[in-house]
Amino acid sequence: MSNKKDECSCGGDCCAQKQEKKKIDIDFLYLDLNTCKRCQGAESNLDQAINEVSTVLKSAGYEVSVNKVNISSPELAIKHEFLSSPTIRINGNDISLDVTETACKDCGDICGDSVDCRSWFYEGVEHPEPPKEMIVNAILKEVYGGHSQSPKPKKEYLLPDNLRAFFTGITAKKEERED
Repeated sequence: MSNKKDECSCGGDCCAQKQEKKKIDIDFLYLDLNTCKRCQGAESNLDQAINEVSTVLKSAGYEVSVNKVNISSPELAIKHEFLSSPTIRINGNDISLDVTETACKDCGDICGDSVDCRSWFYEGVEHPEPPKEMIVNAILKEVYGGHSQSPKPKKEYLLPDNLRAFFTGITAKKEERED
């Protein structure tokens, strides 16, 4: 009588059980989590959304990876093709097709200039941060809506004037403190 371990080519674990995990990569890109209530609210809602769907995703064989990136320079903005703060992407796809912005007092105070940050439309209502339900639906749509793992093709990236003004203001404030 042969032992199951002797028949298995993977050294003891049944090959059929070694199913590759499917991945959900979530990127959270933001300008500031210390002062900006909009970025703080987006992070909190993202964390809550992931917490609520993680059990279902794990049961369905998905592994969730969250990458939080503080876009602290024009170079990072260019590297990540950052359009507006905050941004949430799932498998490289922005959870909102349209980028709309409204004045953000907190980020304006940080850089000493007027700055517009992202606002979110969900079910016909504008929100200063993405509602948890919007994030949950975007994750589930990515998983069960048949989207590919690769991001949609993008047009050529140019640093938006709004972000350029933010980073210029930050640099000017640093230089003032050094003088």
